[in-house]
Amino acid sequence: MNKYFFTSESVTEGHPDKICDQISDSVLDTILKDDPHGHCCCECFATTGLIVVGGEISTSTYVDISKIVREILKKIGYNNPAYGIDYESCAVLTAIDEQSTDIAQGEDISKGEHKAMGAGDQGMMFGYACDETPEFMPLPITLAHKLTKKLAEVRKNNTLKYLRPDGKSQVTVEYQDDKPIAVNTVVVAAQHDESIKLENLRKDITKEVIKPVLGEYFNENVKILINETGKFVKGGPAADTGLTGRKIIVDTYGGMGRHGGGCFSGKSPNKQDRSGAYMARYVAKNLVAAGLAKKIEIEVSYAIGYPEPLSIMVNSFKTSKLSDEELEKIVREHFDFRPAGIIKNLDLLKPIYTQTASYGHFGRNDLDLPWEKLNKVEELKKYSPC
Repeated sequence: MNKYFFTSESVTEGHPDKICDQISDSVLDTILKDDPHGHCCCECFATTGLIVVGGEISTSTYVDISKIVREILKKIGYNNPAYGIDYESCAVLTAIDEQSTDIAQGEDISKGEHKAMGAGDQGMMFGYACDETPEFMPLPITLAHKLTKKLAEVRKNNTLKYLRPDGKSQVTVEYQDDKPIAVNTVVVAAQHDESIKLENLRKDITKEVIKPVLGEYFNENVKILINETGKFVKGGPAADTGLTGRKIIVDTYGGMGRHGGGCFSGKSPNKQDRSGAYMARYVAKNLVAAGLAKKIEIEVSYAIGYPEPLSIMVNSFKTSKLSDEELEKIVREHFDFRPAGIIKNLDLLKPIYTQTASYGHFGRNDLDLPWEKLNKVEELKKYSPC
């Protein structure tokens, strides 16, 4: 019997790093709305009363960055100067340059060395899927995301009026023989105003957030830790600086499975950090949903300007009746990992990215995301051993 505990965390949309991710992706979506072939690599920095947006952008459309910043802050709920930043009075600085022509040449079919769309960058990307949840995601990160999303919901619908935008969650799950059997610990940090007593806040969070999210996993044995410092009034960018791309594990699988290191937000799909990882998730999810394995990890790697993936690796963690080599052959036969093929087959030139910038890019059954579709399952089932 193999027993272990695994922990994943999530953060709310009002967390300073997630503010930056949402701004970066909103800039990208604004570009893609009018210029689907525009190129964007947009970074954001947030601190007390200040948002700085910088990066490389090549587009034929106009982007009002200050307006985007204020709209995102308003939507999240930063509408009070007492929070240390608010959408009306914050300063917005921009430092935007054009994409390097050397990089652009490698991505241009007519100009590149290989006369085909090359990868926008070198690197390796990972995708992961498992059968632990209906979302084909690990249970710890699934529950952690649901907790932070619920925190935002009860704040915005005034169920808990004293909550402020910043917040975090963490969930520890007990595994036995690689199967989740119980929730061991739940950690919640919820920003609040001065009016609420800690004792009442803990009761409210347990009742309105933790119990509804955990459902059947909630019982008297679950250890619950809420605002363990005793006070969380000062939060958001006034308490911690925010940066685009600093929550890459929150964005993916909560630490279950590996990560190539590149973030998603603010990057157009010509960047393989984003599109390669989306494709790897799409493949892994369809393989698991087709019953070819209980969990799958895919690695793909690229060279900048080169139109073919350098490697594709499939790891089934010995949960498949097929060998990993056989699975790799299936993947190569049914999925196109070339940059142009990914963008075309997943229809990635649409303004769909801001909605992914909080609460995870994967396992989002609440969103209609192309890399989460199971449209290859029937095609793959023929490889399932009897």
